[in-house]
Amino acid sequence: MLHLSEKPHFIYTCLMLLAWVSQYVSLSTGFELNHSLTYIWPLPHELTSGNETLTVNPTLSLSLIGKGGNFKILREGFRRYKRIIFKQSSGVSIFKNLRRIRSIYDISQMRIIVNSDSDELKLGVDESYTLFITKTGGKSTAWEAIIDVNTVYGALRGLETFSQLCAYDYTTKSVQLSKAPWYIKDKPRFAYRGLLLDTSRHYFPVDVIKSIIDSMSYAKLNVLHWHIIDEQSFPLEIPKYPKLWNGAYTKWERYTVEDASKIVRFAKTRGIHVMAEVDVPGHAKSWGVGYPDLWPSTSCREPLDVTKNFTFDLISGIFSDIQKTFPFELFHLGGDEVNIGCWNNTPHVKQWLKDNNMKPKDAYKYFVLKAQEIAISKNWTPVNWEETFNAFAGSLNPQTVVHNWLGPGVCPKAVAKGFKCIFSNSDVWYLDHLDVPWEQIYNAEPLEGIDNESKQKLVLGGEVCMWSEMVDTSNVQQTIWPRAAAAAERLWSTKTALSAGNDTVLHRLHYFRCLLQRRGVQAAPVTNYYARQPPVGPDSCYWQ
Repeated sequence: MLHLSEKPHFIYTCLMLLAWVSQYVSLSTGFELNHSLTYIWPLPHELTSGNETLTVNPTLSLSLIGKGGNFKILREGFRRYKRIIFKQSSGVSIFKNLRRIRSIYDISQMRIIVNSDSDELKLGVDESYTLFITKTGGKSTAWEAIIDVNTVYGALRGLETFSQLCAYDYTTKSVQLSKAPWYIKDKPRFAYRGLLLDTSRHYFPVDVIKSIIDSMSYAKLNVLHWHIIDEQSFPLEIPKYPKLWNGAYTKWERYTVEDASKIVRFAKTRGIHVMAEVDVPGHAKSWGVGYPDLWPSTSCREPLDVTKNFTFDLISGIFSDIQKTFPFELFHLGGDEVNIGCWNNTPHVKQWLKDNNMKPKDAYKYFVLKAQEIAISKNWTPVNWEETFNAFAGSLNPQTVVHNWLGPGVCPKAVAKGFKCIFSNSDVWYLDHLDVPWEQIYNAEPLEGIDNESKQKLVLGGEVCMWSEMVDTSNVQQTIWPRAAAAAERLWSTKTALSAGNDTVLHRLHYFRCLLQRRGVQAAPVTNYYARQPPVGPDSCYWQ
């Protein structure tokens, strides 16, 4: 897929100059929190708050109660968030030494109640949580922090929210929590909240992928759509067919089975699914580097050869190997941008088409349906790009999830025919389109044109896509963030919560961008005309 639109803009220089001047004007004002706003991203479903400021003990302890109290995922998650919250605090606070008389912190324990004993991560797993920051009973002046959840994954979402309530105060040199008491009851609007990462156009090392997964968890995204292979390279090890990764760029730009397993396990500890994609029959030229018989001819190297049993045996072998690593129930089969004319210009394929009374478009359908059949036989739910739906909706397996990308209006058509749908309209949710501002991403609505409530439930959610023709390790996070956060809030928060004006949202998004930077994520300025452009002048991160 070529998803590139880095278009020059004749007024860009003027816009940057204006931004630079306005930023210099703002230097004297500084940044002040608007205390009427809730600086939690994405915005919770329901909340109330007070006006007290509390201190949080850097030795904050964890008390686990309920059926899920022994889960390693939750204990590791608590330790991870504790490192984030107290990044600037030592084990013994200077503030505590200064206070001498009052050496008791307001919050010294986090209590998490987990009501389920399962840590299975399936689409639609309960991610809801209730967070209380409240005074303990009786005459005590102590406070307690409580997260009440059904699953460990809800607890992870609650810990993320708690971490965003905490902020280091440089005057007192302590971590403080403002606007207590808090009551937050929260749950996601959509079950599927994704980010596509393309590792075929450019290779991303395992540690970089892990850092992207970490950053996803901060915005409560929960699906990494790993577009692992494409026509340019085949970096993934397939033990049954070891020559396939001869199609990698180099011997060093590869993922072993162990690498992929590490990524999937790492993502699970953040409550994030990993959905693999094997795009067929197009976008597969790299496959033939190791197995040239997959090419119809040397002048027709994709789509894959539809005439040979070997093609489908190999696809089945790939699926069998991948299934051992990727347990997520959705599996992406691609199916987009297939140059079927190439088949018609290859003698043996042309003869096969004639023998089977097919035209190239019929062979395209035959290939997609056969790949779906193989995937379903391995208990996967197939996901296909929307071209398959546009071309032969009536023949697709009823389990098919239609993945929109070409433009608006596809999900309404798909759900009207009973299919599930994922929204990724490339006009607004393709992150490689650098001239799409955060407002357009934020205002895109996955349910647009779908008024029937039962049909709305067929929209699983949506996904922003980071195609990597012009992205590699040097600039990937700057291109993803903060614009992906705009989609993340759209997918998590209720329509009521999102009804505030863009000025309010922008204030909050500036704050979240700075939070990402404090956590080591190279998030670009929010309001520059071109995504990932560096700042145009000196100023606080809150106004760039």
